[in-house]
Amino acid sequence: MAETTKKIFILSDSTGDTAEKVVRAALAQFDANLATVQIFPRVRAEKEIEDLVERAANEAALLLHTNVNAEHRDLLDRLCTEANVEHVDLIGSLMGTLSIFMNAQPRGVPGGMYKVNDDYFRRIEAVEFAVKNDDGQHPRNLARSDIVLVGISRTSKTPLSTYLAQRGFKCANVPIVKGIEPPTELFAVDQDKIFGLQIASEALFRIRQARLQQLGMPADTAYGMKDHIQREIDYAQQIFDANPHWPVLDVTDKAIEETAATMLAIRAQREERRRNHR
Repeated sequence: MAETTKKIFILSDSTGDTAEKVVRAALAQFDANLATVQIFPRVRAEKEIEDLVERAANEAALLLHTNVNAEHRDLLDRLCTEANVEHVDLIGSLMGTLSIFMNAQPRGVPGGMYKVNDDYFRRIEAVEFAVKNDDGQHPRNLARSDIVLVGISRTSKTPLSTYLAQRGFKCANVPIVKGIEPPTELFAVDQDKIFGLQIASEALFRIRQARLQQLGMPADTAYGMKDHIQREIDYAQQIFDANPHWPVLDVTDKAIEETAATMLAIRAQREERRRNHR
């Protein structure tokens, strides 16, 4: 019998972006479709808070919040406790620790992270770029990217692209499909931009079998068969071997943040070498 999809409510007195990033990063460690996330931004009135707690109770949702207003945090804690709603304060304890550490009181102004500046717009543009250039769409745009990810299906190309975009990097990804040549544009761009992604066959088998189950498809579909998976991995390795300048990162059992950190470290080293050779 299929598990019931859980509900997660994110309540914020600002945009909710901070909490969403934390939650998405945590959910990446679980099977997909176990939970749905709904964001309630700019909740700044007590009546709105009361209504959302009541709704969370009725729908058995987990309530996460990032309210900088201390009174509203206290209200949320009391209401959730009374209604038996599971809840997590994602910012209150951190603000308290910072206040003690810096011997200063927080301003309590919502949206302090999101002052409109060049960096903010750069991140927004990068996220839009990642969405438009996901899964090999518009290969002509590869030249405009900061990073290009290459790998077979389910090697974390899309979540990595999204994570890097949130860091302000324009990231595109190109799927490797057995029997189909990669787009010619991939080999025309600066090859320092390109990173290969690989994964152990057993890990990929488990991921794809779980995916087939979620989609209600037969377990013996070619996409999830061990021999088919191995042929895909071998084909990808042939492409990587033919392009030794591409760093190839193993994403097996790796968190998105860990893979991204390795990738950005390599990228920084290459940029440093370029500067030193000018």
